[in-house]
Amino acid sequence: MGENNLYILGENVASQENAEELVVVNGRGDTLEADTPAEHIDKEKERIAIQRAKDRARTARWDLNIAVFLFAVLIIVIILLFQGVPLEVVAPVAIFGLAMVWLCGWRQGRQLFERYCEEELARLEYERTRQVEETIEEAVRKAIRERHR
Repeated sequence: MGENNLYILGENVASQENAEELVVVNGRGDTLEADTPAEHIDKEKERIAIQRAKDRARTARWDLNIAVFLFAVLIIVIILLFQGVPLEVVAPVAIFGLAMVWLCGWRQGRQLFERYCEEELARLEYERTRQVEETIEEAVRKAIRERHR
């Protein structure tokens, strides 16, 4: 039994001697759909690009505008407390202000995610086309070399 073998019901289905290309099979209902390794890699790259966009949006949503808005809510609460306004009035104002800060941050994060996702997917598509162009360029160079021999 080798290290790189795959056994199903005692039968060696994938080994170095039996080096057929394996595919990932997705079953949805009555149909089976096979993904080639290249399609699987493309889907994985797309998933990574979307995750990168989520991470960028998550860190960028709390910018200076949100911080200033939060500071303004804090100042309003402090002023109301110093003016002797009852806590029953100040507490809802503070809660409303914090909810608005969260809502603005969430909305801004969603907008940034959409923009970053478009950027990441466009960059991924550019990399794909660049790879195709490079392989075409390599093929042309190879053909030219063969012709000159």
